[in-house]
Amino acid sequence: MIFKELVLENFGPYKGKNIINLIPEKGLDNAPIVLFGGMNGGGKTTLMDSIRLALYGKRSDCSNRENLSYNDFLIQCVNNQISLGEKTRIELSFEHIVNDEWIELKIVRYWEKNVKDGKDNLGVIEGEFPDVNLTENWDEYVENFLPLGISNLFLFDGEQVKELAEQDLPTNAVKEAMKSLLGLELADKLILDLDVLINRKDKISDQEIADQNFLDLEGELLVLEEQKKTLLEELSIQEKNLKLANKSYLQASNNLKNEGGKVAAEKYKLHDKQKSLENEIENIYSELRYLASQSFPLILITDLLNSLKIELQEESKLLKIKNAQGLWEEKDQKLLSFLQNLDIDNYKYSQIKDFLQSESLFLQQQLKGDKIYLNAEDVTLPKLDNILQNLLPTQQVQVQEKLSKLAQLENQLIMIEETIIRVDSPEAYKNLEREYRNEEKALIQIKIKCETIKQTLNAVEKKIADVRKKLSNYGENNLKNLQVQHIVEMMPKVKQTLSLFKHKLTLRKLNKLELEVTNCFRYLLHKSHFVAKVAIDADSFALSIYDHQGLVIPKNRLSAGEKQLLAIALLWGLARVSGKNLPIAIDTPLGRLDSSHRYNLIERYFPTASHQVILLSTDTEIGKSEVNFLREKQAIAREYLLDYDSKTNQTRVKSGYFF
Repeated sequence: MIFKELVLENFGPYKGKNIINLIPEKGLDNAPIVLFGGMNGGGKTTLMDSIRLALYGKRSDCSNRENLSYNDFLIQCVNNQISLGEKTRIELSFEHIVNDEWIELKIVRYWEKNVKDGKDNLGVIEGEFPDVNLTENWDEYVENFLPLGISNLFLFDGEQVKELAEQDLPTNAVKEAMKSLLGLELADKLILDLDVLINRKDKISDQEIADQNFLDLEGELLVLEEQKKTLLEELSIQEKNLKLANKSYLQASNNLKNEGGKVAAEKYKLHDKQKSLENEIENIYSELRYLASQSFPLILITDLLNSLKIELQEESKLLKIKNAQGLWEEKDQKLLSFLQNLDIDNYKYSQIKDFLQSESLFLQQQLKGDKIYLNAEDVTLPKLDNILQNLLPTQQVQVQEKLSKLAQLENQLIMIEETIIRVDSPEAYKNLEREYRNEEKALIQIKIKCETIKQTLNAVEKKIADVRKKLSNYGENNLKNLQVQHIVEMMPKVKQTLSLFKHKLTLRKLNKLELEVTNCFRYLLHKSHFVAKVAIDADSFALSIYDHQGLVIPKNRLSAGEKQLLAIALLWGLARVSGKNLPIAIDTPLGRLDSSHRYNLIERYFPTASHQVILLSTDTEIGKSEVNFLREKQAIAREYLLDYDSKTNQTRVKSGYFF
């Protein structure tokens, strides 16, 4: 399994969308480590929680959840600076092997600040398309490749290592993970199932011993057999009646078809013609409605429109005079000036001048006498003239033609409807139809009777079969009770055998685990002469350390750093024994280690713990010299810095480490 990408959107201190590439590759070399740097409170633990939350949802054991309900926990994870309506979102993309093929999945969980029904929205995408089946059954599916019970062996933090190092006995979570990895929970489940089976067999035995009376069953069988015989006789009579009724029905049906066929064919043609005429009439009405919606209604006021036309012509003339008055007066003045220059006699000049003045006076009087009321635009008169001379006469002709056509069609429709009425109800046809309906009704009633008898007969036969089965099993009950009693008596021996099997299986599995933990611890200590063996108690899973003389090395002789290395060796050994090729994510892994033990982990554990190792460290845990060492070994694939702004309480993911 390989984590490929993590997307955090408005999750905890991560505001907005933060996309993190987790693929452990660097050029052509395999570099397993993805290193995150961040100060305390800067979002390292939140990032680890996001992976757990994406994988396990409501079942996840996140660091700051404590006793919160899932609804309250989701609300607590929402970034405190997002706007109303914005969503909090986690996406985790990864690849894992199914049927010897790599498949890529993306888990998407999102919710709003006002979480509904105490749950988030989950979607699982395979490749490019959502998989509804995986989404609905995700909790069962994830158990196939990274069960929740062992997740703490692969996703752990420094506090977990510290707690494991300081305690003489492993924590309950580690114990359960060890049992799950070693397959020991199967034996416990079998023992529990045996107890359930014993209780169930006791109940079955008690119930069957006190069950059924043989004589009552025989009497019930006799009654049912007699009832079956009566039903068969009645069914035979009704089936004969059914044949006669079916024959009469077929005869009535043939008569109706032969005699009524001609009438039906004629009715069909008449109805088609009726429908065609109705469509034509409706089309004409549509055309008339269209004309009525245009200018045709103006034909009702033709006289008024003609009067309006005359008025518009008069006003047009007056408007022309009014508009040209100034030009005429100017022209008259120019003419008089011209005449003075011609040296004509005063008498003729006076006559011309008087004539021009009288004409001007006439026009002025005409303008005063006739008033302009409408003051229409220049295009109004041509439009009105077009309506009166062209449009209305044309539409009038069209309306008259359509009304004439409409009258013809309506007369034809009336004739067709009268013909349909005459054809529709001949007395002979009605009699044939009535006879057919009666025979059909009689046939249906007899069929219902037959079906009812058959259903009753089936029910009786089923009861007979049940009673006979009980009678046949009655003699076997004693033998069955003996078998149940034998099983109940053998259960304690089976449980004892299972317990022995569990003990031997535990020893066998623990031998392999002890070897792995010993090798890991010696490898991390870099002092092979110090420890010969790490033993694990089969009952308590407590760790014991032996030297080469076979003597126990008290745990209090170990330094704090050596105890932490022992805890890490246990987790590492469990991961190797599991056989699951899974990524490892570690939060603050070097908190209490001195420099020598720290370098042991950096040199020997981190580069080889898994094919993908996600480290979340402060600048003091993996400092400048440590990160340079890992860079020189080309063990780091990617480096990120969780840049926390204390003023805004927000974290941004940047490329690069502290140094």
